[in-house]
Amino acid sequence: MDSMNAAVNAVNDVLWSYVLIVVLIACGLYFTFATRFVQVRMLPEMLRLLTEGIGKQTEGHAISSFQAFCVSTASRVGVGNIAGVAIAIVTGGPGAVFWMWLIAFIGCATGFVESTLAQIYKLPRGNGKFHGGPAYYIKNALHQPGVAKLFALLISVTFGLVYVSVQANTIALSAQTIGIDPAITAAFLCIFTALVICGGMHRIAKVTEFLVPIMAGLYLLVALVIILLHLSEVPAMFALIFHDAFSPQAAVGGGLGTAMITGIKRGLFSNEAGEGSVPNAAATAAVTHPVKQGLVQSFGVYVDTWIVCSATAFIILLTGQYTIGGECTGIALAQASLASVFGSLAPAAVSLMILLFAFSSIVGNYYYGEINIAFFDGNTRRYLAVFRVCVVLMVLFGSLATLQLVWNLADLFMGLLCLTNLYAITRLAPYARRALIDYQEKRAHSEDPSFTASDIDLTDGIYAWKK
Repeated sequence: MDSMNAAVNAVNDVLWSYVLIVVLIACGLYFTFATRFVQVRMLPEMLRLLTEGIGKQTEGHAISSFQAFCVSTASRVGVGNIAGVAIAIVTGGPGAVFWMWLIAFIGCATGFVESTLAQIYKLPRGNGKFHGGPAYYIKNALHQPGVAKLFALLISVTFGLVYVSVQANTIALSAQTIGIDPAITAAFLCIFTALVICGGMHRIAKVTEFLVPIMAGLYLLVALVIILLHLSEVPAMFALIFHDAFSPQAAVGGGLGTAMITGIKRGLFSNEAGEGSVPNAAATAAVTHPVKQGLVQSFGVYVDTWIVCSATAFIILLTGQYTIGGECTGIALAQASLASVFGSLAPAAVSLMILLFAFSSIVGNYYYGEINIAFFDGNTRRYLAVFRVCVVLMVLFGSLATLQLVWNLADLFMGLLCLTNLYAITRLAPYARRALIDYQEKRAHSEDPSFTASDIDLTDGIYAWKK
């Protein structure tokens, strides 16, 4: 595995140092200006739409806007928010946190565009259900079926297999610190993963709608306690983050470049803006206007990075248990930081939190693979059965593999996925912008704006928004 890890790492160095960092920032700025800073202007509307959807009943097996948000948040809010942030600080120093915040800010505009496009080009499945995502708008709007199949394959492998192994790896490492053998953890995860993913999208939506608010609430409560206990040190912590963002400590090998790239990689892994994953969940929602889900999912980037990732960063920086370039990293560092405040019970509590975070991500990640498996022609049921077996096997692999290998594989596939999706949404962004203008004009006169594709002079590739 060492030679495989070295090869993957070499490719990542080129991909992230010279290609992705430029493409991500350039596209994010383009979407930000094209939507006239939608992430700032429409923030009150994002909050209104999110609270409006809580507990809303749907007909049949239709997915509500809030449930779609929970599915995407279940995928977003996972080990990247805890282990990933810890890795970023140890590798890139406190300044990496600033770059995570920055990529999240411009990523909100990217997230809005991709989720709105997923809604515009979604396909009805009957019984009030929908599906869609980048593979569908690449095929039906750009008319490039080869690129669409490439994306469907990449996202199925990236989320359904590679990211699943990352989540399982973190659960196993976390459980190992409290004396639970990784083989036992692997068996437990394989069984429960199989039970949930074989229940279909409706069960996944129900599970995530229940788990996401609980796990996020508990974790943020713990972070708030630590902030209050170290309140006098908070100003110095922020000063350190902003200083090191542009003048990293000497211990950061590679200096500013390492701080920036590490922060952006770990931020993107966590919030997924531009990867093309969240649009798969956004397309499932039954809403009256595509922009509604675009705004809700855009707010999810803030929730993930500015709130949950920041909570981890504050815990680690305020407790002072980290060493730049040190061996204690990932989930072990998060556990050590909490143990310094809450004592010997902290590792077990963190293990439970990690189980909730990571298992919900396994479930959310699986769904992105499932919906894209359906994109391929042929015996979909057979493909899906094989895919589910592969997901369970990757849970087993991740539980037993090394930390460095699973994270490097995640970075590689994440990069390839981003490049494919960003190409598509950059070409289709004008339609998301038109939809936003249409929504704002109608919202000024109606509490609940409606939409048809003809409202923005769009007919090509449309299946769900016809009159």
